[in-house]
Amino acid sequence: LLDEPLGALDARLRKGLQVELKTLQAELGITFVFVTHDQEEALTMSDRIAVMNGGHVEQAGAPRDIYEEPATEFVADFLGVSNMVAAESHPEGGSACTVQIGEQRLRAEQGATDARGPVKVMIRPERIAVEPHGATGTNRLPGMVEHAIFVGATTELHVRIPGGGLLKAHLANDGSDRAVEQGTPVTLSLPPAALRVLTPVAQPAEAAETLVEG
Repeated sequence: LLDEPLGALDARLRKGLQVELKTLQAELGITFVFVTHDQEEALTMSDRIAVMNGGHVEQAGAPRDIYEEPATEFVADFLGVSNMVAAESHPEGGSACTVQIGEQRLRAEQGATDARGPVKVMIRPERIAVEPHGATGTNRLPGMVEHAIFVGATTELHVRIPGGGLLKAHLANDGSDRAVEQGTPVTLSLPPAALRVLTPVAQPAEAAETLVEG
């Protein structure tokens, strides 16, 4: 049982020891139960993740499954960075639905696509494509950049969309001279396969934590 073993270390040493612990666990061939509040560390260290909410396991599974397919609003919001916007869902039948965000209607193909009425729509920042203002096509939203935060490999954009919602998008540092600054109007492309419909659930006030099984 490893309870927050790397919590007090600086970032470089922490990442190095993550690799060492993974190697040690593989060599020993025994289960490590690793408790952490660091979501990136949970994804890095684990073969299986259990997200706990109020003393109960909200969802358990492989890291990619938990990250890509969160079962509840709580898990989607707790693990990793996610955008969640209130919407109205209109099932289309099959595995897709139309969600209305303000005056905009988008197609969603993941999650509770059979839900009808108020829902939350979730998309990860890296799945949003940032296009020039005025770009046309389906599943696009106009917006205005409120903050542009350079973090090295990416620039994190905070974009205000019609209706007042705020979406985060990652613009890759691909060597181009494209610059997106505060106050720049843009168009956001939200692929239907990346939009996940979640039915809202009540969240207990207790703190949450993540259990990692390696």
